Amino acid sequence: MRTYIGRQQAISAADFAELALGTPVELWLGVEGETDEERAAREDAARDILADNPNFPDDLVRIAAQVIEENPDLFDVVPLVRPVRRRTARKGVAA
Repeated sequence: MRTYIGRQQAISAADFAELALGTPVELWLGVEGETDEERAAREDAARDILADNPNFPDDLVRIAAQVIEENPDLFDVVPLVRPVRRRTARKGVAA
C-alpha cells in the first residue's frame, strides 16, 4: 500500500510527518551535532512558524495521532511500562 500527501509519496514515517506538517521534522527535533548557532537559527524559525500558526501544536498532535493510528507498522512500539514479574517461591520460603 502506498501513502501520498498531495502528489508526494511518503515512504517512511519521517516523510509522512514532513509532508503532512509542511516543515522538516528536524526543524522541531534538531539534528545531532548541530552548533549553538544552528540551534538558535532553527529555534528562531520554529518560533516564527508558531507565531504565524498558533493552532500548529494542536494540529501536530492531531496529525501524529492519526498517523500512528492509521500506520502502526511505521513505528517501533516500545512499551512504556515493563511487565511486573511475579516472584517465585524460593526453596524454603513461602511466596
